[in-house]
Amino acid sequence: MFHANQPPNFSDPRAHFAREIVETLRSRGFDALWAGGCVRDQLLGKTPKDYDVATNARPEQIRGVFGRRRTLLVGAAFGVVTVLPHQPSLGQVEVATFRRDGNYTDGRHPDQVSFSDPREDAQRRDFTINGIFYDPIEKRVIDYVGGEEDLGRRVIRCIGDPHQRFDEDKLRMIRAVRFATTLGFEIEPETRQAIQQRADEVRVVSAERIAAEMRRTLVHENSAAGLSEIRQLELWRQVLPEYANEVSSTRDQHWMSLIHLFEHLDSGWSFPTALAALLWPLAHQRNAEQSVAQLTERWKLANVESKDAHWLLTHVTTILHAQRIAWPTLQSVLIDPRVGELLRLTRAIIRTTQGPHANMDALQYCEERLAWPAAQLNPAPLLNGNDLRTVGIPAGPELGRLLTAVRHAQLDGLLDDRETALAWVARQRSDDRGES
Repeated sequence: MFHANQPPNFSDPRAHFAREIVETLRSRGFDALWAGGCVRDQLLGKTPKDYDVATNARPEQIRGVFGRRRTLLVGAAFGVVTVLPHQPSLGQVEVATFRRDGNYTDGRHPDQVSFSDPREDAQRRDFTINGIFYDPIEKRVIDYVGGEEDLGRRVIRCIGDPHQRFDEDKLRMIRAVRFATTLGFEIEPETRQAIQQRADEVRVVSAERIAAEMRRTLVHENSAAGLSEIRQLELWRQVLPEYANEVSSTRDQHWMSLIHLFEHLDSGWSFPTALAALLWPLAHQRNAEQSVAQLTERWKLANVESKDAHWLLTHVTTILHAQRIAWPTLQSVLIDPRVGELLRLTRAIIRTTQGPHANMDALQYCEERLAWPAAQLNPAPLLNGNDLRTVGIPAGPELGRLLTAVRHAQLDGLLDDRETALAWVARQRSDDRGES
């Protein structure tokens, strides 16, 4: 809900810190305002994730006010100084000098900046909803770009000429989709048209920056709408070439399956689950591990995310065929910490391909077993490596094979105590050697 002139939530200690920065700068004779996303979120009645301050103080003056120990010049070339709090829990606040940007020859960053005033600073920002200032002392909105009105209308609109905004920074095209997705807004027609006409230019944006925007889009409950926008705006060719490179006869079918899958995911899914869902419609056509590896490499994702996504893709079929799979094999999947995400993904796949109430037997079978007491679902192993070494089995492949065999026999209900298990191992070794 939009709340015009929503007062800041000063129960949030980070808001207190951001206000103190404004007060301190003003006490030293400078202008200072809250800027960007924190103002947008405040007006929408949301708690901002972080706070930014804009000021007419230059970077060296900001450092002079707050001291060298409390400031980081990580973005000083663009007029940005990070101010550190006295207590780490309050978070850092970026303090940026009001500026105008020069040319953007690399399609991402201005070649140079020059310092200006609030009105000019607002004009160089991306979307109207991000170009609003707020005075936390006088509690008033300062809006030079019509951002308040667009918040009320729930639209994403470029400030000024959208072609110029996207020419400056190609990533803004994907950011438009991310904001539309996470806020539930519409992208206004001129901005939409500019994205459609320039979508191929996203290729100059680094994979890491694309991944950062896609991460926030894909884990949001409105992600299906975001994926639909990526397709309609022609961004998919650069963002997800796995689909765009398919032959036309299957491409649209797979993309619609993808959107339906995200529509049926239960809320709260993780990013690895989103990655697995993203590739599921293609999984039957290509090697799952290779598909995950290609996307992971392109987006520069963490290895653990890649491994989790691959595990999910690999074991969907385990859940779908649970009643026909040997219990030790199924049990090893059900006791994995990732099983909750696996069931979430599998449930969505069943809903998408079979309807909301059909063919849930395999899933229910797994859920019933997950409700078993821990001692029944995952009993402590009867034997370990030391047990086998004490009876003369050296470390090596045979020991590992026998431990696995004992564990499977235990889970199948064939063994229930240590002595019986050791006797069973002895018989197995005797049989392997052909002894009578």
